[in-house]
Amino acid sequence: MSKELFQLQSSTIIGMVHCLPLPTTAGFSGDYQKLIDQAVQDAVTLEKAGVDAVIVENMGDTPFSAFLNKAQLAALTAAATAVRNAVKIPIGIDAAFNDCEADIAIAAVSGASFIRVPVFVDTVCTTDGVIHPCAKKCMEFRKQMGVEHVKILADVQVKHAHMLLPYITIEQSACEAADNGADGIIVTGTQIGEETPLDLIKRVKQVVKLPVFAGSGVKAENIKEQMQVADGAIIGSSLKEGGILTNPIDYDLVKKVLNGLKCDKNF
Repeated sequence: MSKELFQLQSSTIIGMVHCLPLPTTAGFSGDYQKLIDQAVQDAVTLEKAGVDAVIVENMGDTPFSAFLNKAQLAALTAAATAVRNAVKIPIGIDAAFNDCEADIAIAAVSGASFIRVPVFVDTVCTTDGVIHPCAKKCMEFRKQMGVEHVKILADVQVKHAHMLLPYITIEQSACEAADNGADGIIVTGTQIGEETPLDLIKRVKQVVKLPVFAGSGVKAENIKEQMQVADGAIIGSSLKEGGILTNPIDYDLVKKVLNGLKCDKNF
């Protein structure tokens, strides 16, 4: 790796590779090769523009479910492997809303360096019903697969979900994620593209010693302020023309965001 992704004050920028809808999902076009080609194209564009890593995600598979089916698993593995072969920067995996076993299996096969787990320690309600935390399953399966080097980025009180027990504070969620083996914490706004509240990032950083990532709404206009508090950012919608998730990554938009960070850090 050219840069250690999981350390404090690293200003790590992770770009999202949003796969087009996978087979069997409502939006699938029937073109298997196109979804792999666009994933590779987006990853290559992100690498050329200068991000530190990418996450391959089945973002196009709305309505979302908690777990992948077999066709989705096969397609996401193929896309992730193609991306891994096309770029030199680290890649991560984010499968369905909370399929940590698929994350780990795909990471093992594709050579990914880390995974994103949206519901690691919380219990949340989504459009697919109640999703339960998976920390125990995640840690045990990672060991069973022999890939304990694969890092875990865990969301706390993740976007597009409602806490089943709303009185649990974000500090408590963050501490539990750290105690259960997370290597980094992700804090988000409530929706895609919504700026992550700085207060939430500050609150999480006060109680954990892990790197904390802003997981939504980072763009050229706010990256300076966000990176003064967060240790890194996961960026997707602001790197696409019009913020439309099915659009390819736009090189100029990526450079615009990263140039904001460079100005801030005097690189």
